[in-house]
Amino acid sequence: MIVNLLQLQGKVRTPELVAKLEVSSETVRRYLEELEQENRLKRVYGGAVKVNVEREEPAYVKREVLQAEEKRRIGHAAAALIQDKDVIILDDGTTTVQMIDMLVLKKQLTVLVTSIHALNLLLSYKNRGVFDGEIVFVGGRVNSRHYRTSGTLAMHFMANFHVDKAFIVADGLQLDSGVTCFEDDRAMLGRVFLKQAKQSIVLADHAKVGSIYYCRTCGLEEIDIVVSDIAPPMEWAPSLEEKDVHWIVAD
Repeated sequence: MIVNLLQLQGKVRTPELVAKLEVSSETVRRYLEELEQENRLKRVYGGAVKVNVEREEPAYVKREVLQAEEKRRIGHAAAALIQDKDVIILDDGTTTVQMIDMLVLKKQLTVLVTSIHALNLLLSYKNRGVFDGEIVFVGGRVNSRHYRTSGTLAMHFMANFHVDKAFIVADGLQLDSGVTCFEDDRAMLGRVFLKQAKQSIVLADHAKVGSIYYCRTCGLEEIDIVVSDIAPPMEWAPSLEEKDVHWIVAD
């Protein structure tokens, strides 16, 4: 139960665990000590926090196979939010790439991308005559490890465009910390995406919910919709309602 709570919330407090487990605070501390020895959490004053094993963003080829089925469902559910003639920006990520197969069902889209993989897939569909939209590649410094553009040049480029919907990929998603990611360049570009969009949509599979990473992209109050493969933690419900965040569970 402690590990599950950490997975969803990112942190737990000793009084909360005492109430949920109906044991003493001494027993809770012993549980936390044992779990820390197993490297399943990190103890902090008053409770524990989730251990983020990855300190560096995995390479694209590795990310591509992580939670692949969940990402496919999330991508398809996110694509269903797009209307004909929309102008959209797709953040770099193996989840947003899963949206592209569904874009061929839409008419006269304009799709902005930073991912070279997404660009190649869209170009393939365009050349085969199954995608009738416009493709815009957001220029900038190329990250060869992750096959994407980012940095100041990409931010300046993106500032010239206004989009109907921005689809942002979360590396981490927490109630208090909001959307976080591994790299500051990508976080800052994500902020520009949100600023230039009428509607902001965050994609986060279950491994991202409750996690927190180096750089903050935005707070939950700046998000309109979250698309995930799981429902939000029950404890998040009042804040999500207060911040007017709609949470979609992809099936």
